[in-house]
Amino acid sequence: MNPTDASADDTLDLHVPEEFVALFRTAVNDPAEAATARAREDLPAPADLRARADLLDGIADWGPSDTPAGVFHLVPVDPERDVALIARWMNDPAVAAYWKLTGPQSVTADHLRAQLTGDGRSVPCVGTLDGVPMSYWEIYRADLDPLARYCPVRPHDTGVHVLIGDGTHRGRGLGTELIGAVAELVLAKRPACTRVLAEPDVRNRPSVAAFLGAGFRPTGEVELPAKRAVLMIRTREAWEQSP
Repeated sequence: MNPTDASADDTLDLHVPEEFVALFRTAVNDPAEAATARAREDLPAPADLRARADLLDGIADWGPSDTPAGVFHLVPVDPERDVALIARWMNDPAVAAYWKLTGPQSVTADHLRAQLTGDGRSVPCVGTLDGVPMSYWEIYRADLDPLARYCPVRPHDTGVHVLIGDGTHRGRGLGTELIGAVAELVLAKRPACTRVLAEPDVRNRPSVAAFLGAGFRPTGEVELPAKRAVLMIRTREAWEQSP
């Protein structure tokens, strides 16, 4: 499921308060003056500003979900802990065909770093099942992503990229279960979000089938820079009406 490139320069502008910009400009040039400026203007510390600007409503605090397959948990990536494992998954031929992140560990590290040092519009996560890492996820703000240049999106639309890391977990419906669990987490934890989006490669039939099984509905095909994708959507209305 080849994602849109979170590290691309061609991204939508995110407007932030001028005091936010001024504070970080000062922090780079003169850390001591930055502390003085915060005290003088009664501005929050940079960590507080980042927390205030959380674009995905605190994924780290979403907690686990009970699924028929076991207890599933989305855990934001810790590079020191996770990069080697994710790099191994990226070099699996079944994954590499769509993610295109093969190569040394540094390739994966750069991909993760672009998100982890960005503005928070995309959060890379490891998915654990009963405590065992077994999948990689990117939860992203579709309305702030380059995807918005290619198809209609709504404010707070939330996108999902996923790969099942271990071949032993593929081909038995587990992807469908977990995609459904993640979509429900997004809708439960992000009240402003009315739609969860996915854009699997049209050639990736198992991925398209998994999203269909998880309650997503195709709305057409879209030509993205790196692939032709099926735009798939699961709505809050359908979730709330489901038994």
